[in-house]
Amino acid sequence: MEATGFSILTAIIFIPIIAGVVILFLDRKNRDLVRGVGVTAASAVLALSLAVFFGYDNYVKTDGGLIEQQAAMLESGVELSGAQMFVDALAFEQRVVWVESLGIAYHVGVDGVSAPMVLLTGMVAVAGVLISWNIEDRLREFMAFFMFLVAGVFGVFIAVDLFMLFFFYELAIFPMYLLIAGWGWVKLREYAAMKLTLYILVGSVFALVGAVAMYFAAGAFFSGSGADVFEAAVASGLLPADSGPYSWSIVQFTLAAENGAFGIDILGIEGLSFAKFWFPFMFMGFGVLAGVFPFHNWSPDGHVAAPTAVSMIHAGVLMKVGAFAALRAGVQLLPEGADIHLPWMVFLTLINVVYGALIAFRQRDFKYVIGFSSVSHMGLVSMGWATMNLTGMTGAGIQMFSHGAMTALFFGVVGMVYDRSHTRDIPSLGGFMKVMPWVGVAFVIGGLTSMGMPGLSGFIAEFPIFQGMWAASEQITLQLGAFQLSNYYSVIVIISALGIVITAAYVLRVAGQVFFGEFDAERFHDVGNIEMTDRIVLIILGAPLIILGLYPPIMAPMIESGIRPLIALLGGG
Repeated sequence: MEATGFSILTAIIFIPIIAGVVILFLDRKNRDLVRGVGVTAASAVLALSLAVFFGYDNYVKTDGGLIEQQAAMLESGVELSGAQMFVDALAFEQRVVWVESLGIAYHVGVDGVSAPMVLLTGMVAVAGVLISWNIEDRLREFMAFFMFLVAGVFGVFIAVDLFMLFFFYELAIFPMYLLIAGWGWVKLREYAAMKLTLYILVGSVFALVGAVAMYFAAGAFFSGSGADVFEAAVASGLLPADSGPYSWSIVQFTLAAENGAFGIDILGIEGLSFAKFWFPFMFMGFGVLAGVFPFHNWSPDGHVAAPTAVSMIHAGVLMKVGAFAALRAGVQLLPEGADIHLPWMVFLTLINVVYGALIAFRQRDFKYVIGFSSVSHMGLVSMGWATMNLTGMTGAGIQMFSHGAMTALFFGVVGMVYDRSHTRDIPSLGGFMKVMPWVGVAFVIGGLTSMGMPGLSGFIAEFPIFQGMWAASEQITLQLGAFQLSNYYSVIVIISALGIVITAAYVLRVAGQVFFGEFDAERFHDVGNIEMTDRIVLIILGAPLIILGLYPPIMAPMIESGIRPLIALLGGG
């Protein structure tokens, strides 16, 4: 799709920003008006997100649409251009030159991977506002910061300019610190907020240094030996007519990577190319936010300390920002580095899956169980990226959406139980299904999804990841000096299956102890059924888990169309 003068995506970014500014100027005593502005803005971006998702779905599936175009390219037998395929996959584009001298543009658009993430963010935004309905302490400031956080998350998913991606990435981090430090659990909030911020900022600094290095490497390439490639790209319309050799455009970086700009040796070491050196900094720099081992330690504390709405957007969406940025800025822009490093990084994802599940099983605190469970399931996303094939990476894309809705639902459930019982100690609870049936059913749906039960979205996501891992086992080898390791991906699949068993164990344990058994009416005499706003939250987050599980074509082909350009860049078909 061609770039237009105005994009619906711009409205999606600026509605929460404008709402946040407006809220700050409202009378703090007028809480109903603050809530009204917040829920109106969140509902508006959800409606626009739905329009983007189904509009892109139509672009993908219509006769002569993106899927048929990609299939024709594959059948033609010609060498595929990952950069061209990426451009063809973009929709709802808008591009405005911002800082011409530095090659920075406000360039937004969605592809098959980011469109579901936009929808997920809209869902969690509405759920977060509704579940915060009864906050009394500085509601005005809370709602404003929450709106800014939502805008930053949206911006990362739709940025087609690497500078803008970093800009929105940081915009999402600072409100998170303020929300946890100001409204989080008193015992842990300052420590958790600072720990979260330092981990993520240090990771983003490493990634930013790598991005600056890419900016100069690509610019030097297009000014020198790659000048003909650059001129041809401009002439063909692949790059805008006002493009210069030095640019932060993700399309231009992709073109540079595809034509060998990042394959040159650096540091005077033969065989150590630019891509091989900088890929770990880019992938792991963003991977910190995705909770990749061993940089996951900030995540459970951040989840537990955060207020419920922030926990929901933190685990439901913000961790996906890290995984998405690692894919976009790491795998897509440095595919040669991905070929070298992902075969050993896959061991880190295995630790995520199994170790995270084991630690979740050991917890007594309801919120810590979900926090470590989130770390475990995010390991499956990174594992899917490591397959470097269409099946596994498509599964990882589905897992981002599935896990986002599921874990936001989980944290919503925890918040509803805690707000009424004033405890998260699992053995102290029991029988809550009798007084909070909506919440109990929602937890069961989320639990079955996390276990990968057929008929729910977890199965639709996890099965392709494991299938992709198994297929990759025959194709990927790990070279460590003279030692070569092959066919080990299949072993990782078998070990990862332990994570499913352990997940089933802690989900059943928590469900049994919290929602079934005897209810202590004397101790929990104030506990009753949830309000209508909370029921809407459970429906918004729970229904997609069932819909996607029963009808995968609503999302799987879309994500597959977004993964195909990456497969072409990685040298696949």
